[in-house]
Amino acid sequence: MAETKKIPERAELAQQDKWAIEDIYATDELWEADLEKARGYIPKIAAFAGHLGESAQMLLAYAQMEEEIEVLASDLANYAMRRADEDVRVAKYQAMTGRLMSSFVELNAAGSFATPELMAIPDETFEGFFTACPELERYRRYLLDIRRRRAHVLSPAEEKLLAAAGEMAQAPDNIYGLLTDADMKFPDCTDGEGNKHPLSHGTYISYMESGDRALRKSAFENLYHTYGSFGNTIAAVLASQVKQLQFFAQARKYGSAMEASLDVTNVPTSVYTNLIEAVHKNLDKMYRYVDLRKKLLGVDELHMYDLYCPLIEGVSGRTPIEEAKKTVYDALAPLGEDYRKVLQQGFDNRWIDVYENAGKRSGAYSAGARVHPYVLLNYTGTLDSQFTLAHEMGHAMHSYLSNHNQNPLDADYVIFVAEVASTCNEALLMEYLLGKTTDKKERAYLINHFLEQFRTTLYRQTMFAEFELNVGRMAQEGTSLTPEVLNAEYRRLNRLYFGENIVLDHEIDTEWMRIPHFYYNYYVFQYATGYAAAIALSRRILREGAPAVKDYIGFLSGGCSKSPIDLLKGAGVDMSTTKPVEEALSLFGELIGEMEELMKD
Repeated sequence: MAETKKIPERAELAQQDKWAIEDIYATDELWEADLEKARGYIPKIAAFAGHLGESAQMLLAYAQMEEEIEVLASDLANYAMRRADEDVRVAKYQAMTGRLMSSFVELNAAGSFATPELMAIPDETFEGFFTACPELERYRRYLLDIRRRRAHVLSPAEEKLLAAAGEMAQAPDNIYGLLTDADMKFPDCTDGEGNKHPLSHGTYISYMESGDRALRKSAFENLYHTYGSFGNTIAAVLASQVKQLQFFAQARKYGSAMEASLDVTNVPTSVYTNLIEAVHKNLDKMYRYVDLRKKLLGVDELHMYDLYCPLIEGVSGRTPIEEAKKTVYDALAPLGEDYRKVLQQGFDNRWIDVYENAGKRSGAYSAGARVHPYVLLNYTGTLDSQFTLAHEMGHAMHSYLSNHNQNPLDADYVIFVAEVASTCNEALLMEYLLGKTTDKKERAYLINHFLEQFRTTLYRQTMFAEFELNVGRMAQEGTSLTPEVLNAEYRRLNRLYFGENIVLDHEIDTEWMRIPHFYYNYYVFQYATGYAAAIALSRRILREGAPAVKDYIGFLSGGCSKSPIDLLKGAGVDMSTTKPVEEALSLFGELIGEMEELMKD
């Protein structure tokens, strides 16, 4: 029997495979000094209370201080959070993050007067300030965005109370993260030859992509049985998350938590509901894909643990990280040499934390620090890992260009557009790989991967969004969010989205327990809308060349300087309509047709 592979400790990884966190602070002591500096702003910001409407110069001084705090807070947060994610078992960095959050809450509480005061400035006086003080133009977008939500701002005393509750509001996400990343352990899974394999968040997907069905089944059952054993706890944590979102929404006089969440980023709620409606109208294509997968796998019954394994065997092996970087670099040639020059800087200067280590946060992300972006991977060498590299570097480039073209208060692009740049990179990588191959089998392999991107992003993330929407409605109507209620709703949606020709293994009912995005605020739908927008953008870039690239780079450089809908319109995509979603799903249907032709006997 083969020896179980050990997940390395962080100290065992090569330095070049770990991100250069020292680029923010060379030592923890320097971080501590800046934390004290940040805390020094608490009385300074409070001193503006009652004075914001007095003069243009007073408003300018306040905005300038907000900008200084934003720069300092970005450095502090990126250092502490990146350190904490390197190994969640290290109490020191968990404590640093906790102290930082407490300081942020104090800062927010000290500045809680600002929003109601800004709202109270008469429109004529407010506009006059910009005439009297041209320097204030730098902050026009920032100030107007605050005033935009005038109907949902409370009195200064109420705002201070809500700001003080901010740390408690983070508790469900923090508890869930520590439970699943640090405390939860999974039993080893067993392959078809009886060999044991270590099961973790990082290894799970690679096992689900294995051609060994026994290994897939074992990993699937062991993972979800473990989650299920914590069902009451996780349901209580999720219920707390839903309740805290509803509390803040009700306090601010919104009709629902979803409405409150989308209003923060200035996205109409119709975009969310239109997405679900458009996907429901195209579920026939998903059923067709399920039937094709069942046929090509040659199984009597298609199970949920059969959804990720490749339909074409013997095509793609493991790709070393350096080779994956080169492939991504080559694939993004349509975006121009200026874009690729910065991309190469990221590859060469340790923007990326490459491999899994014991205690490391699962999954992947990009964090847009001011010094340069940081990308967390748990790279395994699979084709999916290569696409994750392209995806996260898309986020990184978006952050880099926005940080270099916008002031700090306008640089942080909103969630709605966050997934566009990342997914556009993935689409360009896929087109590049398809364009390179002349082998029928390899082309079928790649098309299958492309189909899986549609399934897992447009369909699966929309299913998550519908689950989140329905759970919020249930809670609002007084339904207790017990494990049984949540499992039943999740099972119902799986049947709706996947159809009748797949076995709904009872373990899939608990999949909601392992989705960290349910602890955000109605976030997941934006993966699907972002994917649809990215498909449209990538095809325009490949079709039109330089003019489309110019518009796209303008979008990447825009930060939050305009509304997300307007930023995308500038790049050539109108997400206020269902057209991008419908066209993307039409492409999904075309790809299924090509796959069916390629796999004919």
